[in-house]
Amino acid sequence: MPDLIAKPALGLAPVTYGAVTLAEAAWTSVHSLAPFPGGEAGVNAALAPLGLGFPAPNSWTAGKDGAQIVWTGRAQAFLIGARPPADIPAAITDQSDAWVTLHLMGPQAREVLARLVPLDLRGAKAGQAARSGLNHTPLILMVEGPEAFRLMTFRSMARTAWHELTNAMEICAARRA
Repeated sequence: MPDLIAKPALGLAPVTYGAVTLAEAAWTSVHSLAPFPGGEAGVNAALAPLGLGFPAPNSWTAGKDGAQIVWTGRAQAFLIGARPPADIPAAITDQSDAWVTLHLMGPQAREVLARLVPLDLRGAKAGQAARSGLNHTPLILMVEGPEAFRLMTFRSMARTAWHELTNAMEICAARRA
């Protein structure tokens, strides 16, 4: 059997235009959790040792040892950076090889996203999340801070997302120059 080697989706160095930087995040595990009917209390109890609970709609939280959980839809969340507990009463799907995570940071990051994402992010605060689109690609957007966003999209769309973001970054930087 061949040895499989985990590789980044893009393997590109961070790019900066103006005051905005785009970087690919290091690979980490991603598991979809869908609680069984009536099992949300059990999911919260199972996630408690990780310092997490099932997230409210449009939110994400960080727990212990880099574990995070983000709301991704009705009765669904992604557990990031940790393996799901064995006793969790939920349908679990390993999605680790299906997603790429990008970080967009800088004072004009919202301006860049305004060109591509159909959401008003002016009042967005750390801990908020949304399921949306990045131009024509599916997107899970997480607000990390006033000038920092984490963007998750399908790994198969990584180059498209990178291209769209760098193009918007370049345009925004040129308008400011």
